[in-house]
Amino acid sequence: MQTPPDFQAPPPGCPAHDSGQSVPLYGPEFAAAPEAFYSYMRQFGPSAPVELAPGVEAELVTDYTEALRVLQNPGVFARDSRRWRAMNEGQIPADSPVMGMMAYRPNLLFSDGAEHMRLRQAATDSLAMVDSHRLSRHVDQVASYLISQFSAKGRADLVADYAQQVPLLVFNDLFGCTEDIGNRLVFGISGIFDGIDVEKSLEVLTGALVELVELKRTTPGEDITSWMMQHRSALTTEEMIHQLFPMIAAGTEPVQNMISSALRLLLSDDKYADSQHMAGLLVEDALNDVLWNYPPMANYGVHYPVHDVDLAGITLRAGDPVVISYAAANTDPSLGGGGQTMSKRAHLGWGAGPHVCPAKDPATLISLRAIEKLLNTLPDIDLAVPVESLTWRPGPFHRALTSLPARFTPARQPVRAQENQAAPTPAEHAQGKPKAASRWSSFLNWLKA
Repeated sequence: MQTPPDFQAPPPGCPAHDSGQSVPLYGPEFAAAPEAFYSYMRQFGPSAPVELAPGVEAELVTDYTEALRVLQNPGVFARDSRRWRAMNEGQIPADSPVMGMMAYRPNLLFSDGAEHMRLRQAATDSLAMVDSHRLSRHVDQVASYLISQFSAKGRADLVADYAQQVPLLVFNDLFGCTEDIGNRLVFGISGIFDGIDVEKSLEVLTGALVELVELKRTTPGEDITSWMMQHRSALTTEEMIHQLFPMIAAGTEPVQNMISSALRLLLSDDKYADSQHMAGLLVEDALNDVLWNYPPMANYGVHYPVHDVDLAGITLRAGDPVVISYAAANTDPSLGGGGQTMSKRAHLGWGAGPHVCPAKDPATLISLRAIEKLLNTLPDIDLAVPVESLTWRPGPFHRALTSLPARFTPARQPVRAQENQAAPTPAEHAQGKPKAASRWSSFLNWLKA
């Protein structure tokens, strides 16, 4: 294990204190103050030994230049987690909480070389067919609907009531979901996010994706699912299901985190609070600030060296997970100010290299429009609690607010919003069904009113 001289003490509460062990990234201490952990870990060099979950060791790259080296060299650093040595040796518990993000699936996230190019091309070409004007209109509709559900109350949790729901409802439209399939997709994804019967949520989500693919084979439409199925890559039904899963399920998490984190800045940071909320440039600046300093996926892009490799004096063993800390790399002191002095596009918030996020443009547009719509509709919106009291969800990969309580002048509730609010049935309550499960139906009814 790396043991550099003249160590500063680990952050207060860090279990690595005086233990010589890897730095844990899964506890509440890390969630509360990741910057202190990154500062401590930089003493190891360009990367540091970490524990992603109990018993799951990895190397976390915190240096900007070396992060780019890993991201841009797929011949040396592969994404296929079947190379994961500790897992192959039976050292990783099957029920480890990180398996959902690290276990191999035959999709574009975990593929390399020609197979990755084939799968990625189907995704990027299909995403490129999304009309930005249509997307903007739909985000406006979704945002208006969600705001109508809480505008008369004078208060809302901008995470649960807004940021989490925007990408779910927008993606349902982009991927061509029917009312029934859309409800089940929202149920499955919301259950995974909320931790409500995750196994059942995965089962429901997978079943909905199977039906969506079968539907689009017989009745294609103007949507991403249909375009991917018609792509020259000739994806099989099984391949389609595996591609849709990360595009819909994993794609919603970064967008919700980006929206909520940008809203936190706009409602609390003096450099934004003293300006006009509804100015589009201001929102763009806040989103850029988030991508530089609070990336929605703070630590991910897991790679596996195909052979032992030297990373600026540190030996990375073949098959050991190498995780990119987008957050630490973006705030690398050697950058001399990061986003303040470099191009706005130089951040690693979307990754880099052959696996750079294929949906970064629509994700940015969704976030921008959703935030502008909220601030323009509720111009006096403000935080309902001190910004210092906000908490973050524990976990090694994301940077996600637990909640974002807000207050504003109550608006007069539109009649159609009152008539179309979806309330979970007693059976849904008894089953612990997420509140958002019937929101897709409610939204469709709202549009028709």
